[in-house]
Amino acid sequence: MLDNEKSGNMNNAKSMSIIVTKGSLDWAYPPFILATTAAAMDVNVTMFFTFYGLPLLNKNLDLKISTLGNPAMKMPMMGMHMAMPNLAPMIPGVDRLTTTMMKNLIKKKGVASIEELREAAVESDVRMIACQMTMDLFEFSPDDMIEGIEIGGAATYMEGALKSDINLYI
Repeated sequence: MLDNEKSGNMNNAKSMSIIVTKGSLDWAYPPFILATTAAAMDVNVTMFFTFYGLPLLNKNLDLKISTLGNPAMKMPMMGMHMAMPNLAPMIPGVDRLTTTMMKNLIKKKGVASIEELREAAVESDVRMIACQMTMDLFEFSPDDMIEGIEIGGAATYMEGALKSDINLYI
C-alpha cells in the first residue's frame, strides 16, 4: 500500500492500466516491461489480457514472432541490419527460424525472458486480469493459467481504468 493510501490521500497515488491484446514474442515485451518498470516506481499496475494477449498468462509459453506485416523488423546479421522480405513468412519454417534468431539475440544480449518478466510482475503485485469472455471464446480453463491472476470481464478492467492516471492499449 502506498503512503498516500495509508493516510487516506489518494490524490498523489499513481496508477496505470494496460490492455494486452497481442501474444507474440515481440509484442509480449512492451506490456511486461512497462508494467514491471511502473511497479518498481510504486505505480499500481493492472494488466487486462484479452484476445490474442490472453495466452501470455498460460502456464506454458511457446511464443513466436512473424515477419508478416512487420517491415520494421531488421535483424542484426553479418555486421548490418537485414530486413525480412514480406514474402518470407510464406516459406515453411521461416517463422520458426526468425523466432529462434530473436530468442538467441535476446539471450546473447542478456534481455530477460517473458517468463522472467511475467514472474517479476507477479512478485511486484501487478494485478493481472484474464478476460473471461476470451477464456470462454477460446476454451481456456483457469487451470491453463498461471497462479495469482484474476478472471474478470471488461467491467472489472474498467473499474480501475476509469481511475487510472495512465491507460495503455498494447
